[in-house]
Amino acid sequence: MKILFIGEYSNVHWTLAEGLRALGHQVCVVSNGDFWKNYPRDISLVRPTQGKWDGIRYLFKVIATLPRLRGYDIVQLINPCFLELKAERLYAVYRYLRRHNGKVFLGGYGMDYYWVHTCTTTQTFRYSDFNFGTTLRDSEAIRHEIADWIHGEKSRLNRYIAADCDGIPTGLYEYYACYHPHFPEKTAFIPFPINISSLSPREPRQAGSPVRFFIGIQRTRSEYKGTDIMLRALERLHQAYPDRCEIVKAESVPYEEYQHLMNTSDAILDQLYSYTPAMNALVAMGKGLILVGGGEPENYQIIQEEELRPIINVLPNEEDVYHQLEQLVLHPERLERLSAESRLYVARHHDHVKVARQYLQFWLTSKKK
Repeated sequence: MKILFIGEYSNVHWTLAEGLRALGHQVCVVSNGDFWKNYPRDISLVRPTQGKWDGIRYLFKVIATLPRLRGYDIVQLINPCFLELKAERLYAVYRYLRRHNGKVFLGGYGMDYYWVHTCTTTQTFRYSDFNFGTTLRDSEAIRHEIADWIHGEKSRLNRYIAADCDGIPTGLYEYYACYHPHFPEKTAFIPFPINISSLSPREPRQAGSPVRFFIGIQRTRSEYKGTDIMLRALERLHQAYPDRCEIVKAESVPYEEYQHLMNTSDAILDQLYSYTPAMNALVAMGKGLILVGGGEPENYQIIQEEELRPIINVLPNEEDVYHQLEQLVLHPERLERLSAESRLYVARHHDHVKVARQYLQFWLTSKKK
């Protein structure tokens, strides 16, 4: 089949393309590389700035590219906002893709109307990026996302594409729980793909050496993702046990340096408010790092994993994070087993060729609207 992916989040589409190519399919990935992460793509559509003239030049580049985005059996969009254009302009692009290709699918992979709406208006999740039980979190970043996705044109675009498309694959339990109630006939959960063979394993740990904790920091999203709380707990731990643990921080560094820092670490702290590991955490687990983050029962249930429990699940508060980190420092004999389980977990559920087959099955069995 001929398959077209448009947009990128954390290398999801490129990794899935690698799995599909291994199965003999023709795949084209169009993206901006996920901004500064600069992931690989076949057709690069990058908007240098959000300025007016760069916007006009980018629009003309998109228009010039459209004839190359015709004649595919499958088109999959990473998000309702799959290009760096205002939502108002994306209706026309979406309709063009719909008219000139076979089936069109909308990925449920991240920030969108259904995610924000579910977190802010229902009790689907005990906690999330937006809520603790019945209490809504409040920060500038959260207020911005609510205004953007609930009250803006993005909301209408998301609902339009979701209703019109042929299917909605979702990559985490949380996103499945958001879309399935609205579109039960065309929503599917499919694990994120990881190309395990491309991962360089973490450096072997020396007996008796301090436990090295890796944390990636994006200052603009630190409060939203809970990195600020995780870092405070980690710094407290280092003060209490300076000879038993080390902190490895990566703050908006290039991808290659980020990977190098990760490879020298034993554990990774990622996404405090998540129930499930996403791409960054899965890559780290595939390398043998232990994830301190989201490993709620719903995560294991949706992938039907009854044996492995490699994730150090934390509740969204500083004291629980500190306690779980302290247990790793006080009991370093757990590290080797959890590391081996982490690699096995990714190989069992996220191998990119296995995941590619699941996507093919979903695409082929989905009814064209």
